[in-house]
Amino acid sequence: MEEDGLGFDFKWNMGWMNDFLGYMHYDPVFRSWHHGELTFSMIYAYSENFILSLSHDEVVHGKGTLVGKMPGDRDSKLDNLRAAYGFMMMHPGKKLLFMGQEFATFDEWNEKQSLEWDLLQYQDHGNMREYVKALNHFCLEHPALYQLDHDPDGFTWINNISANENMLVFTRQSKKPEEPLLVVCNFSPLVYEKHKIGVPFEGSYKEIFNSDSEIFGGSDVRNRRAKRSKKSECDGREDSIEITVPPMGVAVFSCTAQKAPVKEKAKTPGKPSAKAEPVKNTKAAKAEKKAEEPKKAAEKKGRGKKA
Repeated sequence: MEEDGLGFDFKWNMGWMNDFLGYMHYDPVFRSWHHGELTFSMIYAYSENFILSLSHDEVVHGKGTLVGKMPGDRDSKLDNLRAAYGFMMMHPGKKLLFMGQEFATFDEWNEKQSLEWDLLQYQDHGNMREYVKALNHFCLEHPALYQLDHDPDGFTWINNISANENMLVFTRQSKKPEEPLLVVCNFSPLVYEKHKIGVPFEGSYKEIFNSDSEIFGGSDVRNRRAKRSKKSECDGREDSIEITVPPMGVAVFSCTAQKAPVKEKAKTPGKPSAKAEPVKNTKAAKAEKKAEEPKKAAEKKGRGKKA
């Protein structure tokens, strides 16, 4: 209203929705050729106050449900959907998910009948609902995921060019510099062990959310210990860490700035140094030597007479 508008503060990001669903529809083998569809939205992300919308328009009139749009067999579809929801929640912008998609219904929405609530008796669908619930709570608990949604200071790319790995790495920031989150998204079914990524600063990085967790129906490939950064350049950053990247998953790390302790140099054992003799005054030394010469001559002469 302050800009003489109609009072609508937000706009559905239909460009992101079309690009992202198009990308997720491809088999992971072919996604590297469409990597730009993942990253293009950040070029215009701050031109409007956007809502990332996965609305009823995408699950009616023969378009299929969201889980139905994913490639592969049943398990692969669920893995892809978890990765898709994880990326959506980590991406800048407010979120909208149409009812029923939170528990991965396979039938299109029908306005003439109720949602398929009976699906929740099956573990796969129950796991998906718990996953979306956990994502919502995680977002609310971390201001970096909502506080600067419409401010460029709230997002930083770490790596957006790893098309061959179907991978993205970025950070989300809040108004407090000490609260950033490091996000790693893998849209490939491969596990990347000892994968090196650049980090924003020297410190400790602890995994605090993983879409591949067993409780959500994943394979439970996780980073169970905090990672200490090293002074090793990667992704244009001075510091880096090595992590295990979960398959078809999103991993989120807390970032704590810490300086590495300075190691004291060990003292090497050696011979004790000889005590330095005090340096005598040159003139005084010469005078002393000259005074001693007659005494030495007399002593020598006396020894000769005795002999």
